[in-house]
Amino acid sequence: MKRITVFCGSSFGTNKYYEKHAELLGQKLAQEKIELVYGGANVGLMGAVANGALSKQGKVIGVLPNFLESKEIAHKNLTELILVDTMHERKTKMNELCDGVIALPGGFGTLEEVFEMLNWGQLGLHKKPIGVLNTNGFYDSLINHLDKMVDEGFLKEVNRNMILISDDIDVLLAQIKSYKALEVEKWITKTTT
Repeated sequence: MKRITVFCGSSFGTNKYYEKHAELLGQKLAQEKIELVYGGANVGLMGAVANGALSKQGKVIGVLPNFLESKEIAHKNLTELILVDTMHERKTKMNELCDGVIALPGGFGTLEEVFEMLNWGQLGLHKKPIGVLNTNGFYDSLINHLDKMVDEGFLKEVNRNMILISDDIDVLLAQIKSYKALEVEKWITKTTT
């Protein structure tokens, strides 16, 4: 595991614990010699995870669309800042650079990013582990909804189990390091449509 992409909010949220947990994740990645790939901004949890890694001499690669860099939210102390034209290019580049993904608390952007990675994994486009750091139970309702998707027949349990979940950084990293991707079978047939 050389690099992990972290998707997270550009704000801090209402609980100071989110910021602290983001910093701790960045520090832990640096201590484990795992490079951080993230959205390139200096604001919110994005800035906190980057600062955490940098505080422990970690390597941090930011990927930022030009239109956000021009709004002066780019982190100026990164190991490398890669500028791209669109949000889609950002996500594609972050996927290309990483060996696994962790989602911290965030909003629409964070959910969109992690769910696209899950979808790509389900379709067999990558075999990377995808984890959710469930800080302060932030993702409890979403986890319940994933289970409902399985119960209602919209998501196979094997695909539901692709998402690794823990509220403990060490436990989540252990799950990510030991992850074995499932072989993707033909997932839809004439008899299942």
